[in-house]
Amino acid sequence: MRDTRESRLLLVLLIAVAFALITVDIRGGENSPVDGARQAAATVFGPVENGMAAAVDPVGNAIGAVRDSGERHNKIADLQRENEVLKQKLGSDARNRSRLNQLDAMLKTAGEGQYGIKAAQVIGIGAAQGFSWTVTIDAGSRDGIKRDMTVLNGEGLVGRVTTVGPSTATVLLANDPDFTVGTRMENSDELGFATGQGDRPLSVQLLNGKAKVKAGDRLVTFGSQSDKPFVPGVPVGEVVKVDPSGGDLTRTIYVRPYVGFTKLDIVGVVVEAPRTDPRDQVLPAKPKPTPTLTVTVTVTPSPNPNQANPNAADPNVPIPGGDPNNANPNGNANPNGAANPNANPNGPANNGNANNNAAADGDQ
Repeated sequence: MRDTRESRLLLVLLIAVAFALITVDIRGGENSPVDGARQAAATVFGPVENGMAAAVDPVGNAIGAVRDSGERHNKIADLQRENEVLKQKLGSDARNRSRLNQLDAMLKTAGEGQYGIKAAQVIGIGAAQGFSWTVTIDAGSRDGIKRDMTVLNGEGLVGRVTTVGPSTATVLLANDPDFTVGTRMENSDELGFATGQGDRPLSVQLLNGKAKVKAGDRLVTFGSQSDKPFVPGVPVGEVVKVDPSGGDLTRTIYVRPYVGFTKLDIVGVVVEAPRTDPRDQVLPAKPKPTPTLTVTVTVTPSPNPNQANPNAADPNVPIPGGDPNNANPNGNANPNGAANPNANPNGPANNGNANNNAAADGDQ
């Protein structure tokens, strides 16, 4: 539209009309005369507005997200820090619970064997060069630790002390190839010597080549003179394989140790030996076998069609009150009564229900 005098007058007129309508609408309140026109306009333009809002809202949300990104980033960072603190706390609690369980189990073992122990924690692992299995503990000569003392935990034999410092000591683990300990079989008392084989089961040479041994049998330490380096009765492990006896003077068996040498944490050094040999008292209780449910099925045999029915009538016994001539030779009474005496001997009985196997009385 050109900028002319008429167009300017039209624009002023439209503005005046708009102000007039606004004034009338405000004064009219809920009964405004333009309310109907407004509702009609909403009906027409409402769907268009909704479509425009759906198209514009994602853009607006993105703009708002960019505007608030700094504040949200700070909140996320705070939540991440709180999460890390909670994880560390939970991890620490879990580790403390695990260490308490290990300590409880070790004290139980020490109590059952009457061992005087000094608790220690594994703080270092020896070098694996030369196939050496050793650990360092945080207890030394200041704590009463001496060379050739037995080391155990809640599961059984860990090893023996080899080197002692003021505040630390080195323990040679029972699975080291240079480690040897005297053993005794549970119940049978068969003696032998166990040698470490790294991550494989211990190799045990039984002194009796004809000893009766089977998988699952358990061994404990036999003990040393003056209880050094080993005290008696410490659980060693259970048999997993037995070499066949070939008439040799000794017999080789393989024993899975109770102790997990790759996950040591809390251990105990035996600083006071028991007064008497605990024998097999320290061994863990054997698991009770699960009872087996026995289901008994009773099968009722089917009746033999060839076997006589004990309830059937005896064909040799006449039926009381009936005509013996009408008896069914198969043992069943004729339900239809006596045969018709007028029956034709050359034809069927007049009574159609008569048994065809019954003879007429006059034809006997």
